[in-house]
Amino acid sequence: MKRVISGTLLLCLLLILAVGCAKKEQKIDPLGNVYFTYFDTVSYVYSYAGDPAEQFDERSAGVSRILQEYHQLFDIYHEYSGINNLCTVNRQAGGDPVAVDERLIEFMLYAKELYASTRGELNVMMGAVLRIWHDYRTEGIDDPANARLPDMEMLKNAAEHTDFSLLEIDEKNNTLRISDPKASIDVGALGKGYATEMAAQYLEQENADGYVLNIGGNIRIIGTRPDGSGWKTGLRDPFSDGYLVNLYLSDTSCVTSGSYERYYTVDGERYHHIIDKDTLMPADYFPSLVIVCKDSGMADGLSTALFCMPYEEGLAIVERLDGVEALWIMDDGTIHCSAGLNDKIVD
Repeated sequence: MKRVISGTLLLCLLLILAVGCAKKEQKIDPLGNVYFTYFDTVSYVYSYAGDPAEQFDERSAGVSRILQEYHQLFDIYHEYSGINNLCTVNRQAGGDPVAVDERLIEFMLYAKELYASTRGELNVMMGAVLRIWHDYRTEGIDDPANARLPDMEMLKNAAEHTDFSLLEIDEKNNTLRISDPKASIDVGALGKGYATEMAAQYLEQENADGYVLNIGGNIRIIGTRPDGSGWKTGLRDPFSDGYLVNLYLSDTSCVTSGSYERYYTVDGERYHHIIDKDTLMPADYFPSLVIVCKDSGMADGLSTALFCMPYEEGLAIVERLDGVEALWIMDDGTIHCSAGLNDKIVD
């Protein structure tokens, strides 16, 4: 998906995170670990708290374990021994209920809440449509000379199998069932952020402070620096390789959806991966949108949902939600943001 600063910009991120806005701050060399196997991206764990290396490694290993568990639960392309995951649920669509881990039930209930709060814009049951785009995008990247767009009739037919009601969630028996054999789940807009939040909550339970998670560009900050200050976090300019704006953040998450990272080209036109449920085409409202809120799962989901609606509609949703702020980068480079984010913008 899409996010605040990609793994390829790690060095720039480190430089920005290392320079806080406070005039006086305690200088601490961060500890860091990197993992390459979760959610098809690169994951970084940093500590600025001055932890002993052994303690940091234990906590970092805990983060890694949680990311691995959710990676396997949310995987829609592969199954794993001893686990009924979303790939299993999709494969048995139209059949009997599938007994799953309780964490999958909790996640799907969370997805249902976000489906309601975004008026159906964030819909994990869009798998039938998204799988078509995924396949065409993959083919186009592998063979650019023959890249092509999906047929609209094919997309419209797939869209007939995307209603959230097709997913049956049985909390009592811990089962999931897709009633329509042509329907499928895709949690690419939500899964990574949710897993990031679970890892952050683990660190909070460990009384960790001054940690930063960068899970494929999903930034989740746990606490503050030891002196109570925060971090200056750069938001990428969608029109260049630099940064358009900096935010001063602590104890929160920051997630971006953008049209500039995952895309393929057909007849000279770029087609990114964030699909508007109404047009069944890549969303075309603005090139970049940022969500800032404590819950990384909500930030991840809202960044996709609001990317697929006009600014005014997205702002109305943000204003209804406690603790959620948003920043829109428009096609002409201008910036709009919700009221609570104004004081977090810094030079």
